[in-house]
Amino acid sequence: MIGTLIVYRLKPPHNATVASALVKKLYGQETSSHGGRYRYHRKGLLDEIQHNKLIRGVLIVRREHKDRVVELLESFNAEVHARQIILMSEDIKALKLKH
Repeated sequence: MIGTLIVYRLKPPHNATVASALVKKLYGQETSSHGGRYRYHRKGLLDEIQHNKLIRGVLIVRREHKDRVVELLESFNAEVHARQIILMSEDIKALKLKH
């Protein structure tokens, strides 16, 4: 099976505000209110997309989701490299694909 490997990083110089905004849009954010009394998760793009995060800045997604992820990353002026790859069994499980 074929998937897409996406490698990204913010182009230097970047500030912490931009990096934080990207992480929130991509991964979402755990947040709380009233002194931690109420906790909830603000959704990010990857909450909607099956993915496998290998390390910081490296994701594997289904081929059909590549454009959505790349567009978001490029909107933050990130350097992005995307390649088609042959998925390993753990990637197939993470992406919830059928063999």
